[in-house]
Amino acid sequence: MSEIRFYHLERQSLEQVLPSLVGKALEKGHRLFVKTSDEAAAEALSSSLWTGNTEGFLPHGTAKDGRAAMQPVWLGVGEENLNGADVLILTGDVTLDDVSEYALVCEMLDGRDEQAVQAARVRWKDYQAAGHAVTYWQQDPRGGWIKKA
Repeated sequence: MSEIRFYHLERQSLEQVLPSLVGKALEKGHRLFVKTSDEAAAEALSSSLWTGNTEGFLPHGTAKDGRAAMQPVWLGVGEENLNGADVLILTGDVTLDDVSEYALVCEMLDGRDEQAVQAARVRWKDYQAAGHAVTYWQQDPRGGWIKKA
């Protein structure tokens, strides 16, 4: 079973948070698939990975760059795990029918979008029913993360 984390974005945008999360995962030796709603969203997040990390370069690619299998972080659409990722980050209220091939799934939840919050509650229950370990993370005033459930 996968570990599922819901990250409730309330104080910062996905573009502000993603570089830190990706950087921490890469430091631990993970490969990531960041699933987006469309290629334009993937390119926008790619830009945030170029400019949002003060620690250094975050190696990543999109369909525009190609060579998915060689990319430690792949940003794109679709269901296929093109770079052999063990971490999946779901953005923009996208879903994936079967998350079992990923050790960790991060659902990035826009806390200002009530429809997204309601849809996440349904997915939470579905993940629990499937036997996944589900946790909820909320931003603290400084932008860090606190495990709430």
